[in-house]
Amino acid sequence: MPKPHVPRRASMQFWPRKRASRAYARVRSWSGHVKDCKPLGFAGYKVGMTHVTFIDNAPNSMTKGLEVPMPVTIIECPPIKTLSLRFYKKINNTTKIVSEVMAEKPDKELSRKISVPKSVKKKIGDIKDFDEIRLVVHTQPKLTGIGKKKPEIFEIALSGSKEEQLNLAKEKLGKEIAIAEIFAPGSLVDVHSVTKGKGFQGPMKRFGISLTSHKAEKARRNPGSLGGWKGQGHFMYRVAHAGQTGYHQRIDYNKQLVQILDNPKSVNPKSGIKHYGLAKNTIIMVKGSVPGAAKRLIILTHAIRPDPKAHLEAPNVNYIKVN
Repeated sequence: MPKPHVPRRASMQFWPRKRASRAYARVRSWSGHVKDCKPLGFAGYKVGMTHVTFIDNAPNSMTKGLEVPMPVTIIECPPIKTLSLRFYKKINNTTKIVSEVMAEKPDKELSRKISVPKSVKKKIGDIKDFDEIRLVVHTQPKLTGIGKKKPEIFEIALSGSKEEQLNLAKEKLGKEIAIAEIFAPGSLVDVHSVTKGKGFQGPMKRFGISLTSHKAEKARRNPGSLGGWKGQGHFMYRVAHAGQTGYHQRIDYNKQLVQILDNPKSVNPKSGIKHYGLAKNTIIMVKGSVPGAAKRLIILTHAIRPDPKAHLEAPNVNYIKVN
């Protein structure tokens, strides 16, 4: 029989493999393909996975016109709220914060996360010299059933010109933002999240190395001999060794947003969703899997490198499996 091809797992592009600094991701780059002026990201809490069936409407698909199944990830997306506006200025090829304007009446739950100022000292009209505006938003986990009140705070970029960003920022300061204002069914999104943690694991589970012969080495689940020369004085990082596995920040590119449902009853069983409970807010379905554990915050952004061949028409879902 031919020898099966089992390539080494675990990309060397991710280094060092250490735990993420916090339970939700930090977005470092934003899409430049959005023409309208609007926020470029949103966030929701991962509920779990199920599958749906839909009539395939892709023009070049071999199953065009047939009912086919699709695995989907359910994410609950309560409205996010704008906490402040950050004004940026480009200085010496870098972008630096020049000022920040807080909302007048922030939520009381924010005191669990940050020290909330008692009064607003700066106003939007006082800031004249800037190149870009970003929204600092916070989530509202109190609206969900995951048993949590402490919000997450993160930054969202805006598309459009400087004048359009200023008008939109004035409108959204202190107000809620719904996911339907940012994304449409069928569009491509990038998913930023922290993967499920697995603790300290050996090199076989961590890197997928093969089990050595019981006659070759003393240990069977180790990488084996490192060769005759080890003059560098330490093991190189290219050698598969034991260490932290999971709880790393990762990005999934070009995931299709299948549906946005305002009524979560279509996915809620009577006993609640396993490991999550009952969804109470707007839910979305993303095609395929999404990194992270249940109840973990998932940040969605417009695709930074969208696939030009992707079929962006939203599928017509006929059936949703209720777990």
